[in-house]
Amino acid sequence: MNDWPEGWSDNNGGPRYGRGSAGAQPEGARAMRQVRRGPAVPPGQRSYGDPGPAAPPYGAGVPQQPSYADGQGYDEGADYDSGYNTGQVYGGGFVPNDNDPDPEVDRYRSRPNWRRRIKWTVITLATVLVVTSVATYFWADSKLRREVDLSQVIDRPASGSGTNYLIVGSDSREGMSKADEKKLHTGAAEGKRTDSMMILHVGDSGDTLVSLPRDSNVTVPSFKGTSGKVYPSTGRQEKLNATYAEDGPTLLVRTIEANTGLHIDHYVEIGFQGFANIVDAVGGVDINIDKAFKDKWSGADFQAGEQTLNGQQALAFVRTRHAFAASDLQRTKNQQKFLSALAHQVATPSTVLDPFTFYPVMGAGLDSLIVDKDMSLWDLASMFWAMKGVQGGDGTSLNMPISGSVGGNLVWDKAKVKTLVDELNNDQKITVSGN
Repeated sequence: MNDWPEGWSDNNGGPRYGRGSAGAQPEGARAMRQVRRGPAVPPGQRSYGDPGPAAPPYGAGVPQQPSYADGQGYDEGADYDSGYNTGQVYGGGFVPNDNDPDPEVDRYRSRPNWRRRIKWTVITLATVLVVTSVATYFWADSKLRREVDLSQVIDRPASGSGTNYLIVGSDSREGMSKADEKKLHTGAAEGKRTDSMMILHVGDSGDTLVSLPRDSNVTVPSFKGTSGKVYPSTGRQEKLNATYAEDGPTLLVRTIEANTGLHIDHYVEIGFQGFANIVDAVGGVDINIDKAFKDKWSGADFQAGEQTLNGQQALAFVRTRHAFAASDLQRTKNQQKFLSALAHQVATPSTVLDPFTFYPVMGAGLDSLIVDKDMSLWDLASMFWAMKGVQGGDGTSLNMPISGSVGGNLVWDKAKVKTLVDELNNDQKITVSGN
């Protein structure tokens, strides 16, 4: 029984190709129109370049196949590259080897969107700026000591144009140790008195800084005391700084308003320690001293010329009066000069834009200032900018006009004071000169 399929039987005679055939011969080569072969291997050489006896060429005895060059067949002389050695395959794509860069990789890499990056950078910076500014505002606002209630002042004159600040420098030793008192030559007196008083008018016609000598002779008006009791006027004459010592800031404001007719909008007070701390925090204040002077009471010892004063020196400079013939008037001029220079120093870009300077200065100043309950940070900033303007020549500074003295107290020139107050209330250019 024959299990072989038809055509493979052992009884099928003739030459066969396949299993067990004694006369096995390969099938003749067929022409493949899709394939082009490379050049034939030269006789006597193996296809892989291996020296030695040459093997008979593959397909010996097979009839020559027709050429398909020019539409008739393949061309034996045409070069053929299968593409396997170079990575090219039939589809013409790229098959990278281990060390081959992909020449088309940039076609698939997304390009950076610079417009979007810039937009988000600006948004991020703006957000940080807003958050920082808001946080700084609330931090600074929380540090203001709003302790003076101007609503307790009675019989007040009407408000005029512009804004009037009463700036008071007190001899308060609050927060000072014995070593501080010795270093700053302040003594150890109890309580506090006013060492300096100034009215800063901020208006559209220019800013004006008017110093009120502490020895000014004034009439004490009726007033409402801190106890709530109303005290009628008796016509009593006092030094201006004595009214502060008697019943504090509200009586001082009431006395100034009653004797000038000028409405005080805001009150700002700073003590010895706070003043020195602000100067040190800002890195010292540059000032030109016109004439050398020395005073053992304040600790002042200055040469003439341009110099930088630290906190201790600055306090001595604004407190000195025994070294001058016209003691109180010259001291008020020095105070005006220094406070304007301090405001200019605080408002410079090197202070405002440097957080390592700005925040210590803000902290030292806000911790030391006592203000009225209606004072805002914007009001405080406006005051400093106005003082800077006065120092830069954009405003006017003067002492209250004096006509003489009585009992050692300085008497104001009533006619000039009236003109000055009228000009301030109407926000007009100042024509009055002081002493």
